[in-house]
Amino acid sequence: MTARHETDETKIRQLVDGIAEGIRARDLKALERLYAEDVVSFDVEPPLQHVGIAAKLKNWTNVFTFFEEVDYEVRDLALTVGGDVAFGHCFGRLSGTLKNGTATSGMWVRATFGFRKVDDEWLIAHDQVSVPLDVATGKGVVDLQP
Repeated sequence: MTARHETDETKIRQLVDGIAEGIRARDLKALERLYAEDVVSFDVEPPLQHVGIAAKLKNWTNVFTFFEEVDYEVRDLALTVGGDVAFGHCFGRLSGTLKNGTATSGMWVRATFGFRKVDDEWLIAHDQVSVPLDVATGKGVVDLQP
């Protein structure tokens, strides 16, 4: 791996850390800085896709309406970095205390990211969050652990 790719990988890892920090702080402005304006998000909530930064921030706003205190954990982040595009995948988990006072350990999801370098800054151009599907029941399997 070249020194430039190591630096880019470090920047992308910091970007993913920034997602967790922004969620914990419930800071929409911090989260907004991480995404490309035209981000396409395949999140766990309907519809099938959310297009643009406003739609992505609405997803995070929805999360913040459910949680009084929120945490986000990332595990097993793997990255492949090119000149001005990169992709990665990991496991993520939202947890915390709901507005009604109930503590929840949340559920683990699979997350995939597409990154694009714009003016020497890495941004999230695409993300996808999913849970495995039990084909027999048609329901998501939300109790798996990484």
